[in-house]
Amino acid sequence: MTVVVLTFNEERNLAACLDSVSGWTDEIFVVDSGSTDGTALIADRFGARFISHPFETHARQWAWALQALPIGTDWVLALDADQRVTPELREAIVEHLQSPGAIAGCYVPRRQVFRGRWIKHGGYYPKYLLKLFRRDAVELKDEDLVDHHFHVSGGLHKLRGDLIEDNRNEASIFDWIAKHNRYARLQAVVEMNQSSRGQGRWLGSPDERTTRLKNLWARLPLYARPALYFFYRYVLRFGFLDGKEGFVFHFLQAFWYRTLVDINIDELRAHPPEQLAAVPAEISHHSG
Repeated sequence: MTVVVLTFNEERNLAACLDSVSGWTDEIFVVDSGSTDGTALIADRFGARFISHPFETHARQWAWALQALPIGTDWVLALDADQRVTPELREAIVEHLQSPGAIAGCYVPRRQVFRGRWIKHGGYYPKYLLKLFRRDAVELKDEDLVDHHFHVSGGLHKLRGDLIEDNRNEASIFDWIAKHNRYARLQAVVEMNQSSRGQGRWLGSPDERTTRLKNLWARLPLYARPALYFFYRYVLRFGFLDGKEGFVFHFLQAFWYRTLVDINIDELRAHPPEQLAAVPAEISHHSG
């Protein structure tokens, strides 16, 4: 199995990520988009192959990496630098690869850490991400401007053990807000172009259920839906049990960020449709 990690100024995150996958994988590639910190030195310390490539969007960066890198294995584990594999997940991956059968992709449960606290409630855990897949069965969609999603043709499977996501580049709340302020514009463009999204299925894969929920979200009225979403997560899904960190996270992620997206949608609706395809460079760059 080959591990591929995307980076941009990730010296605070990369060591923990690479430490969690070194020693039991065949090869590690770090695809960097112009880091000016110690990212390259950390990659070298763990024996990873460090390759630079200009960043456009996450989806395009991943598409380039999977097509251009000299990957010598059938299976790829795709990680962000702020993610690390737990021992339980490592064992599940090794066990799966011994006899993968007709499976083409595997979902893993993400454990989100915010300001040092695991966000267990609010419907935020487990969030299943497709991170392990056969290289010849995967594709990405160019219209994904914020989140990237791997799509595979073939059987799917859920693995036990968590993938911990803990972005140490967001130690300050200023950093979190600055990044999501940029992402809000991109998310608004994605939602305005929602016609390119499929219908999804309630009883399908985790990604298909997410698509179904996004279609439902798109039909809700602007500005009202962030308030409803925060109430759903913080009250109905017991987000208040995550303490003060949970309040900050659920408020910012469910209400503040979603309100900002709605404001951007309002602004975009006043512009000609052709402008929706334009993504300003200053807000599209990878930021961890």
